[in-house]
Amino acid sequence: MSAWVPSRSVTDPTELAERLIAIDTSCPEGVEVGTQLIRDWFQERGIAVAEHRVAGGLPSLIAQVGDGVPKVALVGHLDVVPGAPGQFEPVRDGGRLVGRGAYDMKGALAAMMHALVERSQGIGASTMLVVTPDEERVDHDRSGAPATANSTHLLADAGLIDAGLAILGEPTDFQIGIEAKGVLMLRVLVNGLGAHGSTPWEGQNAILAAGELFRLIEGLPFTKVSSTAFARPSLNLARIQGGDVLNRVPEQCWMDLDIRYVPGQDPDDILAEIRSLTDAELNVILQQEPVGVSPDHPLVASLIRAAEDHEPGATAVGRHGASDAVAFTRRGIPAVEFGPTGGGHHGPHEHVELESLRAYTRTLSAFLAQPAPVVEHEATP
Repeated sequence: MSAWVPSRSVTDPTELAERLIAIDTSCPEGVEVGTQLIRDWFQERGIAVAEHRVAGGLPSLIAQVGDGVPKVALVGHLDVVPGAPGQFEPVRDGGRLVGRGAYDMKGALAAMMHALVERSQGIGASTMLVVTPDEERVDHDRSGAPATANSTHLLADAGLIDAGLAILGEPTDFQIGIEAKGVLMLRVLVNGLGAHGSTPWEGQNAILAAGELFRLIEGLPFTKVSSTAFARPSLNLARIQGGDVLNRVPEQCWMDLDIRYVPGQDPDDILAEIRSLTDAELNVILQQEPVGVSPDHPLVASLIRAAEDHEPGATAVGRHGASDAVAFTRRGIPAVEFGPTGGGHHGPHEHVELESLRAYTRTLSAFLAQPAPVVEHEATP
């Protein structure tokens, strides 16, 4: 059976993606402007949009077509990392659309918007689109304080998002991310002994001690555990700081560790292994469990088939980075990451492949047009 072909209106979301890229949404003012553009775009097409301000006063939008609990919640974030002014001037370069957010994830967001409009005009089950002003948060102020929840988590926790499946439009190069590693971010405070810089042997250099401790942590058993989708966890020394003046042996140092652990590991066991090496103070900045959904879940399997129809080689994969999919899996809603092909996200040459973006739009439209299978699902209150 041949793949369903959507109407011409959804085959090319490029112009909308360009309009979104042209707005600098790395700042609150830009997020407000971008949100207004999206709201107006939907209202021009007869689709009602509800606004919710749940995190820092910034707006999130929810649009729904059809009746009943949605078969699918399409989820996208509007914010981007900061960039040079020229990066907010979208450029079509051969087969690529270049600009800040093209890949992460304004291209996918534009495709989702088009697919929702197509769904409103045709057959298929109820569908929801959620547009948030932020994604996973870490300690942006470098304070070491625990990270705060973002809008996706707050909307889900408030019961404003429910569906048989959530699809997050993160950059995946047309693969369907069914697993993501867990996150354990730590601040380790190492103490030494101060002394005059001319006689370092009379002190204990906390910076050197921290470096030695990190090398020991690299060799702990937890770093060698594997899972079905991942060969091993990752351990990154993200930041280190110590000392105050040049003529004194540093008596204190802190380092931030970014540990991404695999499904099946217990973060408490990881902490226990680290504590077995040192009496240094450990503070958890962020802890988030792994994400996993079976590729045999009826809706996931249906999405994989739709993707294969439009991009041979599309398949289910594990994703190394953190995922806001956990906001849904915590509530019993299966969730995957799925986005078009591109590259350079967060860099000066961020881009999305135009043909992939069009194929991604067609894939979503075809998937949403299918009748919703009967799936046992009850969101956690």
